Amino acid sequence: MALATPVAAQDDDSDGRIGNGLECVPFARQMSGIQIFGDAWTWWNQAANRYEEGSQPRVGAVLVFRPHGPMRLGHVAVVSRIVSNRILMITHANWSRIGGVRGQIERDVTLVDVSAGNDWSQVRVWWRDHHGLGTTAYPVYGFIYGRSATSGVQIAHPSKELSGPSPDIVGAVIDSLG
Repeated sequence: MALATPVAAQDDDSDGRIGNGLECVPFARQMSGIQIFGDAWTWWNQAANRYEEGSQPRVGAVLVFRPHGPMRLGHVAVVSRIVSNRILMITHANWSRIGGVRGQIERDVTLVDVSAGNDWSQVRVWWRDHHGLGTTAYPVYGFIYGRSATSGVQIAHPSKELSGPSPDIVGAVIDSLG
């Protein structure tokens, strides 16, 4: 799947995740094939009865972040690799500032389950701005899978560009310790 023209994010400094560049929602839609529209936090409810949802990661699934702090609209990211039962790699847009610019794409970013129950209800994310795993534990709704909620048939297909050519899996494990 070729990437379409990026959708420009609003330049709104009141929300630490929005700025000039690509928004997380259209990028997640392109990378996952899951056809949901609207603010990131609304994806979880919109997926009900359309797509399977759950609490276990799968490659190509969309992880839906709840609104939290300055991230008022939530966030969505696509699982690109499963490293271990508590470490994933995700591909997403509009998280870190790269070269001081928001709205950038990041592939194969470390994400760690920090929930007490090992249920992926809270995660920490690699933050390029600080060159390390962020200190904030973000609450999440769960994962939206590319299968129909009614038939179980695969209806969304992840992009071949979901993962980079040589993800740093060892680095992801080391990052998770930070």
